[in-house]
Amino acid sequence: MPKRKLFIPKHDKVFLGVAAAIAKYFDVDVTIIRIVWVLLLLPGGLPGIIPYFVCWLLIPEKE
Repeated sequence: MPKRKLFIPKHDKVFLGVAAAIAKYFDVDVTIIRIVWVLLLLPGGLPGIIPYFVCWLLIPEKE
């Protein structure tokens, strides 16, 4: 089994690339991850926006 790496892709970004990175890591459709982020934004924004920016800061961009 190949070792998976979490990174933000350079080309599959819509906003900052966090959803694309997570989708590629777990091998799921990026639309599902984006829907989850939007659902986390609905109860006032904080449950979705803070983890999104934390992920953006911690996940490296692919070189």
